[in-house]
Amino acid sequence: MKTYLVGGAIRDELLDLAVKEKDWVITGSSAEEMLALGYRQVGADFPVFIHPESGDEYALARTERKSGQGYHGFSVDFHPGVSLEEDLQRRDLTINAMARSSDGELVDPWGGQADLDARIMRHVSPAFAEDPLRVLRVARFAARFTPQGFQVAAETMQLMTAMTASGELEALTPERVFTEFRKAFTCDSPSVFIQVLRDCGALEVLLPEVNALFGIPQPEQYHPEIDTGVHTLLAIDRCALLVNRQQIAGQKIEDQQRAMLVFVVLLHDLGKALSPKQYLPKHYGHEAKGVPLVRAVCQRLRVPKAWQQLATLVCHWHLHCHRIQEMRPQKVLELLEHLDVFRQPAILPAFLHACQADAQGRTGLEEGPYPQAEYLSEAYRRVAAVSTDGLADIDDGKKIAAELRSRRLQALVGIRKFIPGYQNYK
Repeated sequence: MKTYLVGGAIRDELLDLAVKEKDWVITGSSAEEMLALGYRQVGADFPVFIHPESGDEYALARTERKSGQGYHGFSVDFHPGVSLEEDLQRRDLTINAMARSSDGELVDPWGGQADLDARIMRHVSPAFAEDPLRVLRVARFAARFTPQGFQVAAETMQLMTAMTASGELEALTPERVFTEFRKAFTCDSPSVFIQVLRDCGALEVLLPEVNALFGIPQPEQYHPEIDTGVHTLLAIDRCALLVNRQQIAGQKIEDQQRAMLVFVVLLHDLGKALSPKQYLPKHYGHEAKGVPLVRAVCQRLRVPKAWQQLATLVCHWHLHCHRIQEMRPQKVLELLEHLDVFRQPAILPAFLHACQADAQGRTGLEEGPYPQAEYLSEAYRRVAAVSTDGLADIDDGKKIAAELRSRRLQALVGIRKFIPGYQNYK
């Protein structure tokens, strides 16, 4: 019985990155022996065990053979005679197929260290094609490691394209697809994830609504990048950068929130793919047209309700936010009401974050000011601070609502002169 640290931990260690998770493989053992040693079993198809003291996960070395379609279509063999080299061969990329023994020796039978040095993501063996989820995993790794200069090997991209064309991706469950999306959207370069999927044809299969945006023109006056798909990629990267800046400034943003914001921005312009060709590059009413598409994507991927709610709001109201300084107090109040911020105040900063990413996700305009965020935030603060004194004395519900709304509108009178720099951007 021998124990090895494997996979991502070795890769990150060799890249001088922080090792966040550790995976262990055990050779020369059996499920019965592991249980006898006090490990707790958590997997049946390919036994995974929890260490009785550290809580780390240990898996028996195993081989896999394709026996059906999709992610679960495998027969697994984990008898004590399976070698470490055989276990590593079934892994996706060579840079993830290295191990380190308990005495510190690096085990690298498939050239992972050489590919690591060359900054290449290359599949280990033709068995890569047996698992369609690996198409998404490679795209996610590309998004994560682009800052370190990594690229997907040409032969691996060709294999991913063939896998997509075979229809295998259609067998993936929505939950598995969404999990990979969620992980990818915590990376600093989420656009790379989308671009790799598009390059191998997978985006058209998994997110045809987003894929349809590429090639759709926009007015160059407002969008120097012109292409709506390119704008979408710029916007999601801008969204990730804004999160990083907030974190540097001391604001804590969980990975789940970060992923949600990127996902929301990814979907904000779906309606532009429906614009009649005779009106291009203009997109009349694309916000409302996009809402059913956003809902369809969210339902197909089974995203959390909070994600769908925010994605729908951003799709429908982002142009109103961009034009907020032109609106009368009544329209400003109506926008706040549509966003439901009085019952759910956390929606407003998330909405504004997405709108700012959209506005700054344009070639050459990435660092342009977005005073609309401050304007709408100030409007909300004023309205939220409105006194409710005396409302309880009114015995008619409609009169209470009318009086409260009147007070809120009054609070917005003259708001513009209180916004720093207003004269410079009106």
